[in-house]
Parts: sequence; structure tokens; C-alpha cells
Amino acid sequence: MQTVLTKGIAGIGKTVSVKKFVLDWAEGRENQDIEFIFTFPFRDLNRLKEKQYSLIELIYKFFSQIKEIENIKWNKTVFIFDGLDECRLPLKFNDNEIWNDETKPTTVDMLLTNLIAGNLLSSALIWITSRPAAANQIPNECIQQLTEVRGFNDTQKEQYFIKRFSDQTMSNKIFAYIKSSRTLFIMCHIPIFCWISATVLEQLLGKDVSKEIPQSLTQMYSHFLIVQIIKNRKYQGNCVTNSKILSMEDREIILKLGKLSFHALEKGNLIFYKEDLESCGIEASEATMYSHLCTEIIIEEFGIYQEKAYRFVHLSLQEYLAALYAFYLCTQEKINVLDPDSGAEEQETLSALHKSAIDKALQSRNGHLDLFLRFILGLSLESNKTFLQGSLMSKRNANWTAEDTVKYIKKMIKEEFSPDRIINLFHCLYEINDHSLVKEIHTYLKTRKPSKLKAYQCSALAFVLLMSEEMLDDFDLKTYNASDLGLERLLSVMRNCRSLNLSYNVLGDSGLRHLDPGLRSPNCRLQKLLLSGCHFTGAGCEVLASALGSNPSCLRELDLSYNDVGDRGVLVLCAELSSFSCKLENLK
Repeated sequence: MQTVLTKGIAGIGKTVSVKKFVLDWAEGRENQDIEFIFTFPFRDLNRLKEKQYSLIELIYKFFSQIKEIENIKWNKTVFIFDGLDECRLPLKFNDNEIWNDETKPTTVDMLLTNLIAGNLLSSALIWITSRPAAANQIPNECIQQLTEVRGFNDTQKEQYFIKRFSDQTMSNKIFAYIKSSRTLFIMCHIPIFCWISATVLEQLLGKDVSKEIPQSLTQMYSHFLIVQIIKNRKYQGNCVTNSKILSMEDREIILKLGKLSFHALEKGNLIFYKEDLESCGIEASEATMYSHLCTEIIIEEFGIYQEKAYRFVHLSLQEYLAALYAFYLCTQEKINVLDPDSGAEEQETLSALHKSAIDKALQSRNGHLDLFLRFILGLSLESNKTFLQGSLMSKRNANWTAEDTVKYIKKMIKEEFSPDRIINLFHCLYEINDHSLVKEIHTYLKTRKPSKLKAYQCSALAFVLLMSEEMLDDFDLKTYNASDLGLERLLSVMRNCRSLNLSYNVLGDSGLRHLDPGLRSPNCRLQKLLLSGCHFTGAGCEVLASALGSNPSCLRELDLSYNDVGDRGVLVLCAELSSFSCKLENLK
């Protein structure tokens, strides 16, 4: 295996996995056939964008002690490139010329693209880590194996809270509350969200003030912001009579960080340098003042000088602050930052801001604005507005009711967007306390009327199934009377089930393409896949074979009977099945 790409959402543990891999090797516990491991964080490589090095010189620059070693065995060397999502290099795989001389200087971008593509040091082993949104910067043909860091399972979530608190009563109380909220419990598969929740709930449950306890994602982050500000005041020795009222200094830095967050989110930047902060009017000392919100990373570059870079401790905090900034400008200054060119008064309302945010989020191919949208909507709720009124907002918002926003979301749910974006719209409805579509589908599940399910109802059904506390072992598509578009939306459920029966649905070759992302996902737990009589041909069989071949599968049973796969389809499938870690026991 030459090149491995590991994906995982923010804060899930990718960098920790890299550090553990290196530590286990260095201490002689694992991978002793490897002679050298060179780790290059992309945030370090960013600053070399305009410079030229040979690959050997680049290694020497990061690892000066290597100069004393000769005859490196490249086939026993691992290059680790950590944090592709932080990369500001162009990565021009299609435009860069082929470069295969490790001793000849060129741009860092040229070195990286040729190293990853296998043109340079073709025998070396490459490991890249990335958030999902940035993973497509690497062409598929350059990746031999795709892995994914999954985060905490349900047992590990509970173990986190048990270990987090010495007071067992407190840990049980907090975990019981987390488990009572399906949204919060699901989010706790991200380790950093467990920390955020523990930080907030320790403060609130300790006071036994039930009316203040967060019920939604937005409320949790709003409380976290206030908790960190109070901690910062105590650290500075400030005594404040009303802990929920921000000082002018607090408000100013929060809005500056919000501006930084918003513009960085638009550009896709996750790491910031001094010039980025200065463009938003932030001094370095201000950013580090809130160490739990914006963590200072001191990059010790090659023993010559130090340079500081900054990042938010988690992407979700950046998304929350960006939403808070947009919400503040709309309600306090009548500016729709998502549509700044519009001067019409109707564009300055919360409903207009919501519409702009919904449109932008739906246009995102990788979902990078999904949480931002949920926060924008959640901040508009009266409970959150009241909570922030004394702390950040000085003016009362214009009269806003959820009716217009809910109506627009429901309209968009009926449009043809990707299933994942539609599912996020259901999360948005949950964030503003509208459960009408979910109630509608619950009624359907109880009555099972013979009428065909519409596409939006299939999305609601998928949302209900994905949010269910019970593990979905078997999913039979024939059980649900759905349109073709509806069937496509229901397929998002497949990544969470062990047995999937799609037999005797007119999927065709195009329908199998909708299965492709789920089958390629390292999180896919599918053991039984029934595709009998689905009207696909050898072309569809190629799609299926490619998906199964890209992911070491746990699939045990595969039924392709009563399809026109032909000799071509059978040959392609058999070749692919024999080339990967096949665990298949039954093939029809």
C-alpha cells in the first residue's frame, strides 16, 4: 500500500492518531520494519509556498539531524502530511509537470503533488489526513486506501464523562442529561464536543437551574461562550456583579473573532496567521486572551525563528462565532452580511438572512456551511435572543416569527438537493422547534397508508431513522412506497444499517451510483446487500465493484440475481472481489 488517506471531521482525533503512530514506532512497539517517519503538518508547509527546495533539502529543513544519515531506504520511509484541510498550497495535480528528482529544487507544491502521485520516490509510503470537505483535493487515482477516524461509540461517550469527573454523581447526572437529548448525544461522538458539554453542564447542573440547561446545539455553544468569558474574567482578576453582561472589551473581541471566523469560513481557511488577525483588527494578545476559543500554536520553524499561527480549538466554534457575527450585524446594524450588495430594507430582516444562509448552505457540495446554518437559525429563537440580550445584543430584534423561515425550509426540502443537505434542513427545523414534518412521518409509520410517499416525506423518514436510538439492523426499501427521488433520499440510511434490501426496485445503473458514496465510506457496516431485480447492467456492476474494491468491506452476502449484468459485469466484479480483503460468503 503506497498512499493512504485518512478522513475525519474536526476534532475527531486524526492528529492524535498520527502522534500515536509515531510514538509507537519510536518506542519500538509497532511498525519496526519502517526506518524513517517524516511528519509534515500542512500549516508548516504553507509558509514555504513561495520558496524552492529539493525534497532532500525540505527534509533537512524540518529534520536537521538527518543530514548525518546517508543512503535512506525510501521503501522503508513514511511521509505523513497532516491536516490537508489547513493547506494553502494550490496542489495543482493536473498542471504541475512530472518531477522525479529528489535532489533538484522546485516549488513545495511541485514536490508534494509528485510525491503523492507516485512520480517522486515511488517506493515511499504516504499517509495524508484531512477533514472530509478537503479530501477531494487529492485525485482518487492517487489514493490506494481510504480510512476514517470515527470518534467515540456510545460506550466510549459514557466512559469519557466517567473519567472526566471525580464526582461520580456529577458524571452520572451529566451523562443522563446528554443521553436524554438525541441531538446532543449524537454530537458527543466528537471528543471535543464531549469536553464542551462537560464544561457547560458542570456549571449549570451544579447550580441546579433547570431552566437554563441547553436543549439544543445552539444553546450549548451560547452557554459555552459565556462560561469561557467568565473564566477569563476570573483569570484576569476582574470582579463582575452580573456575570452575563459583557464588558465593552469582551463584546469587541467576540465580534472581531466572529468577523475572522466568518470571512475564514467563506474562504475555507482553518488556520490563521498574524496578517489574517490584523485584517480583522485583532492583536495577537487579544486572540490568546480567550485560550479556550482560539488556541495559539507556536510553530518553531527549523530552529531559526518562531512564528505564531492560530486556529479555533474546533471548527464548530468557528462556525458558531461566524453565525453570531452574521446574526449580530443583521439584528443590531441591519446588515445582511450574506448579501451585502442588497440595499433593500426587506433584505435586512432576519427572514432574509435565513433565506440567504439556507441558499448558500444548499449550494455547498461538501456541507461546510451546515452547522453555520443551524447556528444562524438557532440564535433567532426567542430563548436564545433573551439569553444573549444582556450579554451581546443591546437592541431588541425586529419582530420575527419562525413561520416564514419554516415555510421556506419546507419549500427547499421539496427541491432536488443532495440527501445530506436535505437531512441538515431537518436538523435546522429541529433547531427552531418545528417538528411538523417528523410528526407527519410518524403518523405514516403508524398507519402505513397505501399512497406513495413524496420525496420530502422520504427525507423526513430518513431523518427519523437516522435519529432513532435503536440501531437499524435491517432496512427493506420495499416496505416504503416511495417515488424514485424519494428512494434516492432514503439511501442515506444505508450507512447506518447492517442489512439492506433494495430488491425489485427500479434502481438501474444510475441508482447504483447513489449507493457508491455509502459503500465507499469506511463507516459502512453493511453485511448483507440484496439487489435482486433492480434493472442494472454491466455498467452498474462496474460502479458496484469499484465501490467495494475501494473499501475493505465487511460484506458477507451479495445478491445480484435477475439483473442483466452480462459477462462483462461478472468479470469486473470477480476481479475486484479477488483483489481486496474479501469476506464475502454468499454471492448470487
